[in-house]
Amino acid sequence: MPSKPYLNFADVQKIAAAAHAEAVANNWAVTIAICDDGGHLLSLQRLDGAAPLSSHIAPSKAKTAALGRRESKVYEDIINNGRTAFLTVPFVEGMLEGGVPVIVDGHVIGAVGVSGVKSDQDAQIAKAGIAALAQ
Repeated sequence: MPSKPYLNFADVQKIAAAAHAEAVANNWAVTIAICDDGGHLLSLQRLDGAAPLSSHIAPSKAKTAALGRRESKVYEDIINNGRTAFLTVPFVEGMLEGGVPVIVDGHVIGAVGVSGVKSDQDAQIAKAGIAALAQ
């Protein structure tokens, strides 16, 4: 039977700390969500000053990236390029940039979703968190 890596608690803490540090270093008030490969929430941090709505958007972005096995920006681009029917895809709600899958040894093992600043900045924070796993 094949096996694959998975996010353990220490991994989640490492991702969360690095993403938090990136947000604080840039003075960005955001919510950071981390989920497993099935889109189940493992961690949620709403930094001081982050909009309450961001605590709903960030987990949706993470879930979309985990279930879709690609950055949530891909879906935003599909819709912005005119394929609005894509809005009807089931279980996909966070179709905005800022959801990034966590990939280890070719396996998507989870995702990070961030909400609260510009979409590319949300993605920057998510990627900074994920990069901490390689250290």
